[in-house]
Amino acid sequence: MAGPGDPPEGTPEGTPEGVPGGGEEEYRSVVFDESFVRAARLQEFSARERVGEHAPAVRRRPAAAATGSGSLSRQALILVLLIAVAFATAIFMGVRNPAPPPRHRPADPLRTTVVPLAPRGPVPGAQDVSELLSRSPAKQFKAGAAGIGLPAEQRTEHFSDSQVLTALTTAKDYLVASSLDPDALTGGEVRSVRILLDPDQLDQFDRSFERPAADGRHAATGWLVRFDPARTELADPRVRVQGRMRATEVNSELIDVTSEHTFVYAVRPVGGDDERASLFTVRRELHFRFDREDLQRQRTELLASHVQAGPLSCSTGSADRLRPLHAGETAKPGGPAGTDPYASGAQDAALCGTLAGSAQPSPRP
Repeated sequence: MAGPGDPPEGTPEGTPEGVPGGGEEEYRSVVFDESFVRAARLQEFSARERVGEHAPAVRRRPAAAATGSGSLSRQALILVLLIAVAFATAIFMGVRNPAPPPRHRPADPLRTTVVPLAPRGPVPGAQDVSELLSRSPAKQFKAGAAGIGLPAEQRTEHFSDSQVLTALTTAKDYLVASSLDPDALTGGEVRSVRILLDPDQLDQFDRSFERPAADGRHAATGWLVRFDPARTELADPRVRVQGRMRATEVNSELIDVTSEHTFVYAVRPVGGDDERASLFTVRRELHFRFDREDLQRQRTELLASHVQAGPLSCSTGSADRLRPLHAGETAKPGGPAGTDPYASGAQDAALCGTLAGSAQPSPRP
C-alpha cells in the first residue's frame, strides 16, 4: 500500500529508496523565478484560449518582452556612442576654429607734474601741532584714511555696482599707500604702492626711484609723497585729508577714477635746534584707469599725477624727494600769483608757484 505521499502506482523505477519524494530532490536546485519566466520566448495558451479557438498550444512572445534587458542594453550602448560622437565633434571643431585669445591692452605711461609752492614770508611754526591745525584751513579735515571717502557706487552701462566699487576701493588703497603710509613718506619701502600698479607700468615706476628726473615721466614724487628723511621728520603721524573721488565709464572695457585730495602733514627738522612744527600741504590730482583684468586683480593704471606742494623752495629739486621749508624759513616767490592747494578745481601754476597766505596757519592771536 502506497503511503499518503507516494504516487498511486507506487514509487517510480529508478527512484532511490529511502529518499522522500523520490527523484524530486535532483531538481530542487533548479528555480524558475519570475524573471526566467518573463524571458521565455514561448508562452502557453490558457485553457480558455485553447477551448475558444483552434490554436496551437503555445504562442511566440514579442521580442521586446522576451529580450527586454538586452534591448535596454543596446539602447544604452547607442546613447553612449552618440555622446562620444558629439564630444569628439566639439573637440574637432575647437581645434580647427580655436577661440581667439583675449587681446592684451598695454598700459599707458604715467604723466607727472610736480609744482613746488614757495611761501611769501617765513613759514609759521608752533610747538603744539594742534594749535597749528586750529589756525589753518585743515582744522576740519579728518585724520588718515577716514578722510578719503568713497562716493555712493553707481553701476554704469557696462559695469556693475560691485565693479565700480572695486575701482573706487583700489584707487583709495593707492592713495592710502602713497600718501599716508609712514614707510613711503619717510623714504622707506615702497612695495605697498608698487603692488597696486599694472605690470606694464612697473619698469617706469622702478626707474623713477632709481634715476628720478623732472621730465614728466620719472618723478618719484609723482607716484607718491616722499620726504627726505635726513632733513624732515613727521611731528605727528596723523595726516589730515580732505577731497573727493569720481568714477566714469570710458567704454565697455574701461572705467576711470579721478581723485582730488589735499593732504596736510605736520613736519619738523631733523637734528635742529628749533623743534617747532610746521604744516606742509600737498594737493594731489590723480587719474586712474581700470580694464576688466585690473578689476579682477585689484590693481590700477595711474595715467596722470598733478602735484602741488608747499612750502617749498623753487631752487630745490622735488623730483626725487620733497624737502619742506620748516618753521621760520623763507624762500623767494616762484611765481607772480598765489596758488591755494585748498581750493577745489583746476588751477594754473608754472613749474614753481607761490603759496597763498590763506593756505598757511594764521598768526597767533
